[in-house]
Amino acid sequence: MYKKFLFSLFLTCISLTTIAQTTTASMRGIVKETNNEPLGGASVVALHQPSGTTYGAETQFNGSYNIANMRIGGPYKVTVSYVGFKTVVLDGIYLKLGEKLKLDFVLQEDAEKLDEIVISATTKNSLINSGKTGASTNISREKIQALPTISRSINDFTRLTPSSNGTSFGGGNNKMNNLTLDGSIFNNPFGLDGGTPGSQTNAQPISLDAIEQIQVELAPYDVTSSGFTGASINAVTKSGTNEFHGSVFGFFRNENMTGTKIDGTKIFQGKLKHLQSGFSIGGPIIKNKLFFFANAEIERRDDLMSGFIANNNDGILLPNESRVLASDLEAVTNALATIGYDTGAYENIILATNNEKFIVKLDWNINDNHSLSATYNQLNARRDKPAHPTAFFNRGPNKNTLQYKNAGYTINNKIQSALLELKSRFGNKYSNNLQVGYTHFDDFRTPFSPPSPSITILMDGSPYIIAGMEPFSIHNRLDQKVYQITNNFKIYSGKHTITIGGSFEQFKFKNSFNLGTYGARGVFFPTINLNSTDANPIQAFLDMVNDPTQLPADFAAAQATFDSNNANGTWSLAETNVGQIAFYAQDEFAITDNFTFTFGLRLDKPEFFDTEKKIQENIDRSGFAYDPTIQYYDEDGNPVYYDSTKLPNDNKWLPS
Repeated sequence: MYKKFLFSLFLTCISLTTIAQTTTASMRGIVKETNNEPLGGASVVALHQPSGTTYGAETQFNGSYNIANMRIGGPYKVTVSYVGFKTVVLDGIYLKLGEKLKLDFVLQEDAEKLDEIVISATTKNSLINSGKTGASTNISREKIQALPTISRSINDFTRLTPSSNGTSFGGGNNKMNNLTLDGSIFNNPFGLDGGTPGSQTNAQPISLDAIEQIQVELAPYDVTSSGFTGASINAVTKSGTNEFHGSVFGFFRNENMTGTKIDGTKIFQGKLKHLQSGFSIGGPIIKNKLFFFANAEIERRDDLMSGFIANNNDGILLPNESRVLASDLEAVTNALATIGYDTGAYENIILATNNEKFIVKLDWNINDNHSLSATYNQLNARRDKPAHPTAFFNRGPNKNTLQYKNAGYTINNKIQSALLELKSRFGNKYSNNLQVGYTHFDDFRTPFSPPSPSITILMDGSPYIIAGMEPFSIHNRLDQKVYQITNNFKIYSGKHTITIGGSFEQFKFKNSFNLGTYGARGVFFPTINLNSTDANPIQAFLDMVNDPTQLPADFAAAQATFDSNNANGTWSLAETNVGQIAFYAQDEFAITDNFTFTFGLRLDKPEFFDTEKKIQENIDRSGFAYDPTIQYYDEDGNPVYYDSTKLPNDNKWLPS
């Protein structure tokens, strides 16, 4: 047993910004006199003009100021004043997500009692941006509105990041990314889903109309960033302002609006109907004090499951005509109907993809030093899918194999997310950001078929007709609950910005997976293998339906298994309750205007809760017994023993 300690000293040269998983921006700089002497005690006031939110600071003895936890976007109007000096006003300032904007001011003595000096901000474009702590991309609301998107997905914009295709960064798996919404965890921690929640149902977890800015980080030098080896994608939602704003949209297309040829060759056009519509509205509840933003969106889509049709045995084989005879499909349908089973259609099957999503956000300016944001987001998504096309042979639909509709299932993704964020400033030297979040992911499958065995009818050794229960969808459920709390406290001392913080995340997983519980015919082993040289090959299957000891008994056993598991709660269930706690500290030392030395230390520790209890419950539920005497061997041939009722020792800290 040994402990491996790692220590990494974070170094970076920056001049303008420091980026982390955050929802805000900051402003800093130095106020001087014309003789280059620092001006302590000067007033710096930044006004977020759309909302009337005011942020203020007083310069320290060395003329420096820091304003933290500011709203992103703008425009901002910054006013700098000091008794006996001309007031300077700078307007037209916009803040990017995570940006720490450096604005220096020089005040002139007010000998002639002139009016205030008004300056309009301009944007500098440089080939080299020294204001980043690593490879990162900021995507503004203006870009989101201006650039085209077909899927209305956040991935259409994250692909603006160099080395990315939208979901993969630097060739990495999209599950290695960490997606956050308003700074809180919003990916699928269990890992069965894709890189973004709702991807199993082809749904987007949040409407593009609700996003203010997107930030993608690839290699940030910041102790507050963690939880990914691919990219950190942070989307920040819109907030209300002092003016009411709203929008309504709708998109529709069908098969008549799609192409018919590729390189001059006519292609098959399947049935298609796709509708997306939604609205957003935001504004003041109390001007300059309390604001709201709301967005809702629906999607309705119908697709043809497959363009392949049954073979009508007329001697003319069409390009999309399968080898599966229509007469055999009808015979199977009629035979199974005699024992009370409905196979569903085998041609012109329409699969639906539907979802609804909405988000509500409240922003409360408690006073000049404290503000509170509350966000609630919800997604309800459903997608019809055929039986798994590749697992257990190749189950189609394709040229060789057709399946009935009731061999498929509906995948359901339901997400509920709530977040509270308190942003505070204490005088000129301290600020704090507290986030508390909860997310519930509820993924489950609804089979089209009632309890029944999974049936794969083979013809000459390869899949021919697929019927019965989808084997992966028997009481297939995944319930995930994520609790999180993060607090970052900052100290501004001269040229130093010190961050002290910690975070705690807890993940509760319940996974029920009951592969093949109802039994199988021809799925796990070829028990129904027809021979095309027989006079009537399908008759072999019909005989099994007519034999009470074979398929009728299988269907009865499947129903009995369903009833018993429901009554006794004996479905397979694995529960895991884990967490991670972290503490960190960091110092950003602005040595010069163009060089900042950043160093810090982060400690992470895994946590396992109720481990032995949960594992024992699973053992008791399944009826098995734990045997500690089973001997295994390591790669060198040495005997080892494993205690499967315990997870790894969590009494370890990982420094970084």
